[in-house]
Amino acid sequence: MSLLDEIVREGARRMLAAALEAEVAAYIDAHAHELDEQGRRLVVRNGHPQPRQLVTGAGAVEVVAPRVNDKRVDEATGQRKRFSSAILPPCCRKSPKASDVLPLLYLNGLSGNDFAPGLEQFLGTSAGLSAATVTRPTTQWQEEARAFQARDLARIFH
Repeated sequence: MSLLDEIVREGARRMLAAALEAEVAAYIDAHAHELDEQGRRLVVRNGHPQPRQLVTGAGAVEVVAPRVNDKRVDEATGQRKRFSSAILPPCCRKSPKASDVLPLLYLNGLSGNDFAPGLEQFLGTSAGLSAATVTRPTTQWQEEARAFQARDLARIFH
């Protein structure tokens, strides 16, 4: 990995961390006026979970998202309200942009067993994209290609 790639990856990590912190701060500030019976805020920060790897267009980036403890209750459902990041959804392990790499790998003729060199060229790593991750869309694309080839052309030319 080149020094330039490392700088880009570190910059992406820092920008993502700052954006997540700002998003949480804005959410908490928006609900700062909501207090419980003892006068304590109902929406507060709650530390950070374990770091996780997120595959981005800049490569794999370690993410540590801040947590929010939202003690408010939805009156209609009786369920506790939850903060959900618009930037980084709870189960997100790769950015949608990283998924754009898969069709390019497929078009380059790579199979589920030899995609690592292509991933390293695009992302600098194969972390987060397993053979199953590549095979699933490949199977779908193959089915779509078969359906396209088998379509009835009679109505197109009439």
